[in-house]
Amino acid sequence: MSRDDLHHPPGADLKAAVRRKGSFWQTMKAVAWSFFGVRKSSEYDKDVSQLNPVHVIVAGIIGAVVFVVLLVLLVRWVISSGVAA
Repeated sequence: MSRDDLHHPPGADLKAAVRRKGSFWQTMKAVAWSFFGVRKSSEYDKDVSQLNPVHVIVAGIIGAVVFVVLLVLLVRWVISSGVAA
């Protein structure tokens, strides 16, 4: 056990992170950029320090669901248009 462990009880960092005041809209934008795969290092550092991890998880799930729905709609459109035949 290190000296730092004595001053910070387990889970203290997580509790502090959950109290962050980043807005859900900021989180959605950050998750959208991460799905796209383009993000500046400075913006990433800003996100890590400001965004609430619970918001990031919820936004990631929403983003994944939207992505899958869009893929399903695209496949249905291609199949119905006859291009795939």
